[in-house]
Amino acid sequence: MSYDHPQTGSERLPGRRRRRFPEISSRAWEHPADRSALVALRRLSGFDTVFKTLSGLLPERSLRLLFLSDSVRVSDRQFPHLHTLLLDACSILDLDKVPPMYVQQDPQPNAMCVGMDEPIIVVTTGLVELLDEEEMRAVIGHEVGHALSGHSVYRTILLFLTNLALRVAWIPLGNVAVMAIVTALREWFRKSELSADRAGLLAGQDLQASLRGLMKLAGGNHLHEMNVDAFLEQAEEYEAGGDLRDSVLKILNVLPRSHPFATVRAAELKKWAATRDYQRLMDGHYPKRGEDRETKVSESLRDSAAAYASEVRGSRDPLMKLVTDLAEGAGDLGGRVRRGWGGFTGAPRGDRPWETADGARGADGAEGAHGPNKGTGEKDTGETGTGENGKATP
Repeated sequence: MSYDHPQTGSERLPGRRRRRFPEISSRAWEHPADRSALVALRRLSGFDTVFKTLSGLLPERSLRLLFLSDSVRVSDRQFPHLHTLLLDACSILDLDKVPPMYVQQDPQPNAMCVGMDEPIIVVTTGLVELLDEEEMRAVIGHEVGHALSGHSVYRTILLFLTNLALRVAWIPLGNVAVMAIVTALREWFRKSELSADRAGLLAGQDLQASLRGLMKLAGGNHLHEMNVDAFLEQAEEYEAGGDLRDSVLKILNVLPRSHPFATVRAAELKKWAATRDYQRLMDGHYPKRGEDRETKVSESLRDSAAAYASEVRGSRDPLMKLVTDLAEGAGDLGGRVRRGWGGFTGAPRGDRPWETADGARGADGAEGAHGPNKGTGEKDTGETGTGENGKATP
């Protein structure tokens, strides 16, 4: 099924006027970490073609038959409002071949883009009943973004490589290597979801609707009981709250997930919508698909590294702040770690084994190893030394 797009930059679409993005490259909305992985994989000429061919022989055919036989295919006669939203998203993001979309009976709100040879979009009845039209427009744009980025193809490739690695896990250090692959894979998955959220915003061009949809995924269909601003405040509290223990727990909580947490996704999307990059997109300045082959892997990797560095520097998370301080050459590592983990002991200052009675700590961190008459000191000039009775020597 194809959809003929008008050639103008904007067109009248249901509800209100929205900008179209003819020939827009998926690089325009991809998170830098997602983009660097995709650019590298796209440079492996023929690799994805082989997997597409193998996938189309049986597994994908089976999947298509399953949805065709046990779900409802969206069309102008079935779920026509979803059909209209799908055509709109494909028009705005300039996807010529409109992918089939199915509604699957499942009370769990969910949507996915699957298939390698030809993408299929699936939404559950739980999601259809949960979201209003503008919120659903963002979700469908999200899935169209996955299709345009080729996430389903490259996810399948990396999953295949992961399964292959599992077969050799018996090799010494094999489990360590496999866990490294899985961890990196999931990190990319999470970044690809942030990319698709951006595509959803470009399709709907309604930030509040996108944020409401994410809030509903977290709290259900009780919009009159919820508030977007308060929901975003949760993201700020999650980002900045707690000490180093909470930082570690955040990492452990997110590691097994393929999607970032809903509050984090909402905060990231709002942050991106406020950037100059987003404004330039809305003004009609964006990379074109014809330029994709000219994109260099090294440049994408640099952009990815810069994005991670900026994320760490701008983070208010205690662990990230510690990393930033250390990277900038800050001293007193022991003191910084002690302040971050201070909640573990609850002991008043002066009663902690690593501190002297007046709360000072030896610069060598030896916790009393020198005895009561041995210590370290520090001059105001920054010169340090060790001497008798705690006196500093030049």
